[in-house]
Amino acid sequence: MEADWFASRTMLRTLLRTQPTWTLRDLAHATHRSLGWVKKWVKRLRHAPPDDDLVLHSRSRARHQPPPRLDQRVIDRILEIRDHPPEHLNRIPGPKAILYYLARDEALQAGAVRLPRSTRTIWQILRQHGRIAVSGTRIRSPLDRPPPMTSWQLDFKDVSSVPAEPEGKQLHMVEVLDTVDVGTSILVNAQVREDFTAETTISAVIETFQTHGLPDAITVDRDPRFVGSAQSRDFPAPFVRMLHCLGIQVTVCPPQRPDKNAFVERYHRTFEQECLRIVRPGDIASARTITATFRNHYNHERPNQAITCGNRPPCVAFSDLPARPALPATVDPDRWIEVLSGQRYVRKVRANGTVMVDSVSYYVDRAWEGKYVTLRIDAAAREFVVEYREQPIKRLPIKGLVGSPLPLEAYLKHITLEARTQLLAGRAVGQQLRLPF
Repeated sequence: MEADWFASRTMLRTLLRTQPTWTLRDLAHATHRSLGWVKKWVKRLRHAPPDDDLVLHSRSRARHQPPPRLDQRVIDRILEIRDHPPEHLNRIPGPKAILYYLARDEALQAGAVRLPRSTRTIWQILRQHGRIAVSGTRIRSPLDRPPPMTSWQLDFKDVSSVPAEPEGKQLHMVEVLDTVDVGTSILVNAQVREDFTAETTISAVIETFQTHGLPDAITVDRDPRFVGSAQSRDFPAPFVRMLHCLGIQVTVCPPQRPDKNAFVERYHRTFEQECLRIVRPGDIASARTITATFRNHYNHERPNQAITCGNRPPCVAFSDLPARPALPATVDPDRWIEVLSGQRYVRKVRANGTVMVDSVSYYVDRAWEGKYVTLRIDAAAREFVVEYREQPIKRLPIKGLVGSPLPLEAYLKHITLEARTQLLAGRAVGQQLRLPF
């Protein structure tokens, strides 16, 4: 940059010698610089010797001498305003407010002392005297990575450049279900669909399992397609129960904690900045094409700065991945009860003496209307133990259990039917709660 400026100043000095009749505007057009820049450098060049090349160099804007020290009375007044806000100010004054009150201080005006003109000066005084806490050095502890292909994170990503259907209810119809491996940062799968529901999400995840095998653990956020609708509350949704039945540990992130799903969230940022904002697909076909292309680029060509990758593409850093267990031939559809044995769910008894669990009604007793009871899972008896103030009052058989193992295909039909039923039940409850306008 300095070389460009030096060349422009040299040209300006040459034009002043060869074209003495040119106006300042003519010189600005010739040098492609602003009129203010030409005025400043014409003045400097005319006051310098003709052969002095030092004048063509930029001058430092640093102060030639340190600024005069502030009077101690000014510093004391700044601290006093900070500690005891004047004029009934019911907040701690910042640098701007302190500057305002300093200019109004009669004692300082009578003493004819120099006042600071910059909020930065005020801030430095406050910090030097302990009125502004200095944040400590953040200690970062690296995350212990699990073995390759054992822990996955799942999340949805909108393809917002694809326009929504005019009569559709959703703002963005096309989404990508991304699966990222925590141990290697490999993008395991990226599935593009325009009809992601709880039912189709189960189908998409099963497709990933069929291709890449089963992980040991999966982390998801609180998207209703993962954890169920608001009506289902805290009871595990069909998607979560399916993972339990397949022997996969499930972690659901707390609300507003994307850092707990950090690896897939970080991939979404890369996908958005390096792909979607550049290509901007306009339909689902182009979205699928560019997603597949970018997945190959991300895994095999793009250097990844993750510690485990060492500035290499993930599939280059981990070229020999271990084989994962395949989907089992038969599945115990009731295994989730054993995983959740002892879990408690709080419900309020309704006017008809029932409580709702997973969109299913259980009768307790009308005598408990309006009371909050706890339903504890007893896996051995396959029952809900209804408790009030930690005292058992009733046992209820858990509804919807199959009772025997199912072939994989039959189990998948069973769990997708549960997801579809829960969706319809949630819509029905939503329509009942909707108020007329």
